[in-house]
Amino acid sequence: MPRVRTGESVVARVVRLLEAFTPDEQALSVTEIARRSRLPVATASRLIAELAVHGLLARRDGEVRVGVRMWELAQRASPTLSLREAAMPFLEDLHAVIGHHLQLAVLDGDEVLFVERISAPNAVINYTRIAGRLSLHASSSGLVLLAHASAEQQERVLAGPLRRLTPNTPARPAQVRAMLADIRRQGYALCPGFIHVDATGVAAPVRDGSGAVVAAIGAVVPNDGNAYVHVPALLAAARGIGRTLASQ
Repeated sequence: MPRVRTGESVVARVVRLLEAFTPDEQALSVTEIARRSRLPVATASRLIAELAVHGLLARRDGEVRVGVRMWELAQRASPTLSLREAAMPFLEDLHAVIGHHLQLAVLDGDEVLFVERISAPNAVINYTRIAGRLSLHASSSGLVLLAHASAEQQERVLAGPLRRLTPNTPARPAQVRAMLADIRRQGYALCPGFIHVDATGVAAPVRDGSGAVVAAIGAVVPNDGNAYVHVPALLAAARGIGRTLASQ
């Protein structure tokens, strides 16, 4: 693989360039991409032009976006594809009952990655997006996944920093450790006001045929003290997804 004078490969530069995009910022100028990827503008412009030729990026109205070809290739290789296919019927049924945000999440490094989401008009505020990420300690899905992660990963996350998003976000290692134990014991996470004071996150683990936790299914509902009523339906949906995964 060709390398630039700094010793960094072209692939490494392309990865930095693609990481400039976020779920909330899907169109950027060449100058902004260069700034975020710490590349000279001329270099960023050349790489963008080459990626656009192959459909991996697209240029329109002076801005650059991720190309349709990139989405197509990602869909073919996505390790979450079978998970999403198994989960969608249960998410749709659950959404008809709950009527607020539902989301499917997986563990990726030391963050929770959201791979599917169903919402509704006038639903309670929710900051998550498909392909968006959150800290494990701050979200109900993240805490469920962390509760079933390795002890090594748990200690690494607990070592911090544990940033507060609201006054209710757990930020002390002992507090988070106790929550993880409760989640393993009761089988779900209930997180009132952790990400936004007006919303409560509720999440349950999804297990594969071997019993390993491979995902979390979560709901974001009003922080009105009644979120617990959704727990039975959420647990039933998680079990249904697990049975579908086991049968594949």
